[in-house]
Amino acid sequence: MSGVAALVAAPLFAYSLPAQQAAPAPSTAAPARPPTLRAEVLARLPHDTNAFTEGLFFRDDKFFESTGQIGISDIREVDPATGKVLHRVAIDPSLFGEGITDWKDQILSVTWKSGKGFRWKRDSLKPVGSFRYPGQGWGMTSSPDSIILSDGTPQLRFIDPKDFSEKRRLTVTFRGDPINNLNELEWVDGTILANVWRVNAIIQIDPKSGAVMKVIDLDPLAREIHATDPDSVPNGIAWDAKRRRLFVTGKNWPTIFQIAWPAPPATN
Repeated sequence: MSGVAALVAAPLFAYSLPAQQAAPAPSTAAPARPPTLRAEVLARLPHDTNAFTEGLFFRDDKFFESTGQIGISDIREVDPATGKVLHRVAIDPSLFGEGITDWKDQILSVTWKSGKGFRWKRDSLKPVGSFRYPGQGWGMTSSPDSIILSDGTPQLRFIDPKDFSEKRRLTVTFRGDPINNLNELEWVDGTILANVWRVNAIIQIDPKSGAVMKVIDLDPLAREIHATDPDSVPNGIAWDAKRRRLFVTGKNWPTIFQIAWPAPPATN
């Protein structure tokens, strides 16, 4: 059992987080355990089950989504009501598409292991440039002044959107222990929401300290859509800031769920 899992009683972490070296025993008591909240479903929208979702955001009354897998990765604009793909653009078939976010009138996207990212016009999905970065690309979101990138480690990178240079790194911790496999990200109310690969939950992260503030349990949603494939994991968070709506989905899920925000407390 990993150092994180040993400190977390909730099964949603204990069975899913990858093994890692246990940290030395701290000299003081561990921070208080963040509350676990219930994902309360407010609405269900259709989602393309062929979409291996790697990134998701909501702008101008539409979803923008990136999908993964070699040979079939793409960036797409999606009608929320029908799930219909209104417009799509393929990524180089040799690359594995990963996270996306918007910045002004552009969409920025990254790929898994190539260290290569792309810029697209949001209104047309026309390619307008590319950029490089070290290491892997997983999830992305944008704060008021930075692009935030995950790479599968416990660290989030804060990036200058102009040239993609790194400004700082933030280590994400649960009760003082680092959390691996941070994936899709979304900036909501001045905090970072993140999927953790192969964990049926979303964590809310303090962008200053990196500490996990809350956990939102998505296990009932995964059960509802019968997510038995080990790759069909939660991975897609989108925030409609104008109407204060939070949406979540997963890889090859048939549904995008609108869930309550703030999430209600879990019940025993």
